[in-house]
Amino acid sequence: MTGRNPSLQLLLSVSDVTRLIRDSLEDQFQDIWIEGEVSNLRAPTSGHLYFTLKDEQSQLRGVLFRSGVSRLRFALQEGMAIIARGRISVYEPRGEYQLVVDSVEPKGIGAFQLAFEQLKERLAREGLFDEARKRPLPAFPRTVGIVTSVTGAAIRDIVAVLRRRCPLVHVLIAPVPVQGEGAAERIAAAITALSTMPEVEVMIVGRGGGALEDLWAFNEEVVVRAIVQSRVPVVSAVGHEIDVTLSDFAADYRAPTPSAAAEAVVPVLEELVERLAQMGVRLQRTMQTFVVMQRYRLDTSLRVLGETRFRMQAQAQRLDELSDALLRSLTERLTLLHRGMAERHHALLTRSPQSRIRTSFVLLPQLCKRLEQEARRGLIHRRQSVEAYMTALDALSPLDILKRGYSVIQTVPSGQIVRRASEVAVGEVLHARLAEGRLLCLVKEVLPQPVS
Repeated sequence: MTGRNPSLQLLLSVSDVTRLIRDSLEDQFQDIWIEGEVSNLRAPTSGHLYFTLKDEQSQLRGVLFRSGVSRLRFALQEGMAIIARGRISVYEPRGEYQLVVDSVEPKGIGAFQLAFEQLKERLAREGLFDEARKRPLPAFPRTVGIVTSVTGAAIRDIVAVLRRRCPLVHVLIAPVPVQGEGAAERIAAAITALSTMPEVEVMIVGRGGGALEDLWAFNEEVVVRAIVQSRVPVVSAVGHEIDVTLSDFAADYRAPTPSAAAEAVVPVLEELVERLAQMGVRLQRTMQTFVVMQRYRLDTSLRVLGETRFRMQAQAQRLDELSDALLRSLTERLTLLHRGMAERHHALLTRSPQSRIRTSFVLLPQLCKRLEQEARRGLIHRRQSVEAYMTALDALSPLDILKRGYSVIQTVPSGQIVRRASEVAVGEVLHARLAEGRLLCLVKEVLPQPVS
């Protein structure tokens, strides 16, 4: 085996080799454009974007740092075809080469158009473009607020139309830049400021025509939300009729041009005065006709009133007669009622409980004496009956029979009464009950027939 002696060659570390490769790649690929599809997109909390740019055969890692992300006008999405501009570098900790992206454009559609569609879809889902939340414009506003640039043609057209149509209207202008860095924030702040002024009744927000990039401030989310949150109705007048911005969708009314916006917010004063004059003439004629009709009705009413007066006098006389007849009838009726009440009062007195009680008190001693006599006779009768029953019971009492020399023979110990000699046996002990005392007897002989 043959080989070179390492001591005779330059010995490099891994970091040295990686650094040399990085310098070589960065020198050769300082500013390149690469077309590919985004995959493995990651967005950590640092604000940087990491992704892989691939085609049908190969892939390349890419990174877009936070400063570049802030300049994006659209949201980078998985699977999106893009054209990325940047430089090739090496990420030394892993020894991997990658594309450090400076700017990104969507393939096949402009960045502004893509950002417009993405933001429009998101704000529409929130309901910011719903027709139900939009308000009608006031018919006769006294003060109109305008948010636009004071150096453009739009403000001259708006003011000229307002003065021509309605010279009495007051105009409050909030001058703002309508394009460039920070224009959207200034426009939103002006909308909020005019909305807080109590005298402002309607607001025009807009500018003249231009490219999509020039009109972009009116597509910014901060401007759309300021229009939606405005206290007063907002008229959007951005560009020409063919220009469409997100402010048009959010506004309460979309005018094709700034001049058309001015025409929409105020009426023509001369036409209004002419209409008022015509209405005054019509009102005067109507009032004259009304007065004539009312006068005719009044005359008719007066004639009817005269006839009614005579009728009322006759009715009044008839009313007096009826009143007298009613009074007589009531008097007679009351007399009859008094008489009937007196008769019923006398009947009640004769049948009153007090009268009955007094009568009962007179009869009560007699009734008590009769009750006592009847009770005494009944008691004597019942006593005699009881004594007769007692005599009969004594005659039938077994004890009275025992006094005449009879006895009651009972078996021992059951106590059954012996009625026949055949019911006992010789040697059996019997119990004999006498009129006075008792005997225990021993049976020596049973005789079926009585001893003669």
